[in-house]
Amino acid sequence: MVTSRDVARLAGVSQMTVSRVLQDNGKVAPQTRERVLAAMREAGYRPHAAARTMRTRRTATVGVVVADITNPFYPQLLEAVAEALDAAGRRMVLWNGADGSGALESLDEGTADGLIFTSATEATPQLAEAVDRGDPIVLLHRGLDELDCDQVTTDNLGGGRAVADYLVATGHTRIGFLAGPELPSTARHRERGFRERLAELGHPLAEELCAPGGFAHDLARTAMRELLELPDPPTAVFCANDLTALGAVDGAVSLGRRVPDDVWVVGYDDIAMTSWDSYDITTVRQPIAEMARGAVRLLLDRIGDRDLPVRKERFPSELVVRGSTARTAHPAG
Repeated sequence: MVTSRDVARLAGVSQMTVSRVLQDNGKVAPQTRERVLAAMREAGYRPHAAARTMRTRRTATVGVVVADITNPFYPQLLEAVAEALDAAGRRMVLWNGADGSGALESLDEGTADGLIFTSATEATPQLAEAVDRGDPIVLLHRGLDELDCDQVTTDNLGGGRAVADYLVATGHTRIGFLAGPELPSTARHRERGFRERLAELGHPLAEELCAPGGFAHDLARTAMRELLELPDPPTAVFCANDLTALGAVDGAVSLGRRVPDDVWVVGYDDIAMTSWDSYDITTVRQPIAEMARGAVRLLLDRIGDRDLPVRKERFPSELVVRGSTARTAHPAG
C-alpha cells in the first residue's frame, strides 16, 4: 500500500510537507503543493478520509452551487470543476439552486470545507453574510463587484464588444439582441458591452429589435419568431448565452428562415452543442477548464489560510466563428 512516505520520496519533499498539503496548510508554496499532488496522483495515493477529517477537522469535500442544472453550460462547467477537485484529492457535492442556502448551511454544519458559487447574484443576502464571516467561498463564472471575496470570471464586457465589432465589420446594421435575465452579472455585462460598442460604431441598438431571451430555449424561440416577423426584421441576432442561441435558431427554422442565409445568430459560452453540425453556432468562448482550475486553486488556498488577500481573476474571452454567421471572418485591419 502506498504511504505518505512514498509520496514524499517521489515529490522530493519531507513527509511533514506532505502532511501539510493534506491539511491544506497555507504555508506550503503553491508550486510545492502542485508537486506533492502530482506525486499523489502518480503513486495512486489516497489518504484515509475519516482519519484526515479527525486530524484536520476538514472533510475534503467542496460544495458547488449552480443555478439551473438543465442548462447545458453547467454540466460542462461542473465536469471541469470535478476534474480539478479530483486532481487535488477533494470530493464535490452539488447544490442546484441560485440562492445556495443549503450549501451555506453545510459550512456551518462542517460537512463541507468551502464553496464554489457559479450562480451568484445580488439577490443572495446569505452569501454576503457568509463572506463577511470569512467563510471560504469562491465565485466562479458570475462575479459580484460589491462582494469582497475570491472570484474567477471572464471578460463578459469585452465579449459583448467583440460581437458588436464583428457584426458591424461584416456589414450588419439591422442587429437584434436576445437578452438574458436582469440579475446575473454575466447577462448585464454582455449586454452593456454590446450596446456600448454598437453606439460607438454609429449603430445604436434599436429597442424594437431587443427581446428577452431569458437564458431559456423556449423563451428565446418565441422571441426570435417575434423579431423575424417584424416588417423590417434583423439580419443578425446576438444572444446572451448559447442556450438562448439554440432557441433562436429553432425559432428561425420554425418560420422557414435559414441560418445564416436569412439571419445570422451569435451565442455566448461555447458549450459543446454549438459546435455540432446541426447548429454550428458562432459564439464567444469562455475558457471553462482554466477557470475551473483557477477557482479550485483559490478555494484550496483560502481553506488553508483565511487571512490571504482577496484575489479576483478575469480570463479573456474569444470569438469563435462558425456556420451560423456563414463562417465569415472579421475583416483584417
